Amino acid sequence: MGERACVMMYFSMIVFVYLVTDAVLAVTHYSVPEEMEEGAVVANLAADLGLDVKTLNKRKMRIDIRTNKKYLDINKETGELYVLERIDRELLCPIKTTTCFLKLDATIENPVRMFNIEVEIMDINDNAPHFRRGTMHLDISESSPVGERFSLNNAEDPDVGTNSVKDYHLSSSEYFGLEIQTSRDGSKFADLILKKTLDREQQAVHNLILTAVDGGVPTRTGTASIIVRVLDVNDNAPSFDEEKYVVNVLENSPIGSLVIKLNATDLDEGSNSDLVYSYSLYTSERTQNMFTLNPDNGEIRVKEMINYEDFKIYEMEVIASDKGPNPLSGQCKVTIQVTDMNDNHPDISIKSFQSPIKENEPIDTVIAVVSVNDKDSGNNGMVDLSVPPNLPFKLRQSSDNYYELVVSEPLDREKVPEYDITFTVTDRGSPPLSDNETMTLELLDVNDNVPQFPQSFYTIRVPENNAPGALLGSLTAFDPDLHENQYLVYFILEKEIANTSMSMLFSINPENGNLYALKTFDYEIEKEFLFHIEARDSGSPPLSSNVTVHIIIMDQNDNAPVIVSPWRAHGSVVEEKIPRSTDKGSLVAKVIALDTDSVHNSRITYQFLQVTDATLFSLDQYNGEIRTMRMFSYRDPRHQQLVVVAKDNGQPSLSATVTIKLSTVETAVKHYSDMTEVPLEYDIFSDLNLYLVIGLGSVSFLLLITILVTIVLKCQKPKSSSKAPPPCRNSVISERNSTIADSTLVSNDAYWYSLFLAETRKGKLVVRQPVPKGSRYIVSSIPRGTGVTDTSDSAPSTLQYPK
Repeated sequence: MGERACVMMYFSMIVFVYLVTDAVLAVTHYSVPEEMEEGAVVANLAADLGLDVKTLNKRKMRIDIRTNKKYLDINKETGELYVLERIDRELLCPIKTTTCFLKLDATIENPVRMFNIEVEIMDINDNAPHFRRGTMHLDISESSPVGERFSLNNAEDPDVGTNSVKDYHLSSSEYFGLEIQTSRDGSKFADLILKKTLDREQQAVHNLILTAVDGGVPTRTGTASIIVRVLDVNDNAPSFDEEKYVVNVLENSPIGSLVIKLNATDLDEGSNSDLVYSYSLYTSERTQNMFTLNPDNGEIRVKEMINYEDFKIYEMEVIASDKGPNPLSGQCKVTIQVTDMNDNHPDISIKSFQSPIKENEPIDTVIAVVSVNDKDSGNNGMVDLSVPPNLPFKLRQSSDNYYELVVSEPLDREKVPEYDITFTVTDRGSPPLSDNETMTLELLDVNDNVPQFPQSFYTIRVPENNAPGALLGSLTAFDPDLHENQYLVYFILEKEIANTSMSMLFSINPENGNLYALKTFDYEIEKEFLFHIEARDSGSPPLSSNVTVHIIIMDQNDNAPVIVSPWRAHGSVVEEKIPRSTDKGSLVAKVIALDTDSVHNSRITYQFLQVTDATLFSLDQYNGEIRTMRMFSYRDPRHQQLVVVAKDNGQPSLSATVTIKLSTVETAVKHYSDMTEVPLEYDIFSDLNLYLVIGLGSVSFLLLITILVTIVLKCQKPKSSSKAPPPCRNSVISERNSTIADSTLVSNDAYWYSLFLAETRKGKLVVRQPVPKGSRYIVSSIPRGTGVTDTSDSAPSTLQYPK
């Protein structure tokens, strides 16, 4: 059985009949549920009225209903009152009341009798709650306080009693809640309550579902959508994409050229997000005169011709303000870097006028005394005197028709050297008449500005070997004052370097700031100078400022390489002996050259200038090592001559050469002393004395160990054998036994250390020590005692270096 059938059965069981009888008329009452099926019996009317069923047709019993439709009728055969047409209580009683009656008149003839019948139509829960609007729109400001109420459309249910709307439910929301209210007639309605502060920028629209629930069994529901649109409040300030902008613009850029387009955003909407761009008060007038700012789109364009030599950097602060009722703003800083490639008229009488005046005149100083007069009378003779409001002066009335012009703001001649002051007198007639008088006020300069250099630090590069008196540069300062306050004198602030005053090295023209060199500079001796130059004006008292000057001496390739190994006297040839059995790749000699120029100019490369047999020897162009490319053959001549050239990296390149004569021997060569004493000329090493002294200190510990080991070896030297062992197959023997096997060196101490390493690898010790008289350095090569080598004929060889 369906839901409706169950309801019908339930109400059929509670049908009741009662009679109200008075002296005139009897009323019969019935109660039936609505929506009963057609043909359903309401009651046995004949029995309830005491009528004989068999006479109903004969007595023409009929039912009259006071409605448009005949919902009920009587079965004349059985006397039963039955449902003729489905009864809808909500249609029958459109006005919502607790009771709904269907009134019938039952008539019977022979004799005529009339019966009044009332049928109460009972409500069943056959209607679900519904909202007049399926969607409700609410506009709520994001500034609404928590707890604020918002009325909602209530749901309607045609049913009555417990079957009507009993409750409302709201979909889950962290921002909104419901509060149910009951009206005087018992109907229910709901208010939307704000539980949490709204933020339009976080969520602009909230979609909610409102559900109305009735009290019937089973319950019925109806829903409606609530769309809450959050209204914007101007609670977000505009912000730029960046806090600081740095942009480059070419000097002499055409007027109107776009420099940068600033972009600021506002999270609000409507007028709260409409932005206006403007300069802040921190933007100088000079900058505003140079660049124009579009207030609508933030474009900064060139307004006047830009000159790099005038100003190199312009700084400005731009403000973006919204159009909200309480405008908010944001700002950014823009740095523009200029790239190098800007009847009776009133009468006025000047009684006294003081001009010129000093620019530092105090406030309230009287500048002029003015009298005004009008020959008319009354209002026509009353006059008012005024001066332009944008001037740093004001009028002060001293007596009738007499005024004093006084200073009202500090004056600055450098900004405004003179003022054209227009006195305007106007009477109070109608129409008013006026007259004016213009006076020019000149300002006298006061020494209130310090000389200014365009830069705080100057770097000047000077090539070495310059001519004395050469112009190095011009350091010109600017003073916006006038006359003697503007005349500048330049000085070099005294500073001594190595007991030498700066004024002995440099000279500056006191009038124009031209800086000259007084001597020729040598990069190898002096590499840079740092001093200060002062610019002083001629005011009283004088003002001054100074600037730092950094002179950098630039190297020129003016020093040729010097070959220090293998050593030879001027013009002499180095002779070496090697066995013919020398293997391929054996070290024959090593050429070492030094250059005192800078690192770039002193980079040395080696190459053969002349070689007897190009297939026999190879030369490493970077470290100067000469090695055999193959073994000697019987066809190779016994004497080989090698001419090696060492070139530096300068432009033009300088070079030095050394000639090495090699002699091959068939048998073992008797051991020579490990290192032959060779005096080093003073004129070649004189520039290296200072470096040698420094080197001695840095390797003193190493030398001390070397001396100790040498002493031990001398004490433990074995007896020399009668014959020296034959040289090994890979040995290379020179007359001085001073073969060097290390990389190219760039200092004399590095050379000694390289010599030490090479000799040590050959089983020898190299000791650098002073000659007893202290006039030379001695480098000794001492064979190690191995018990095999014959050292009886080996004497320490020395290299002497004069002090």
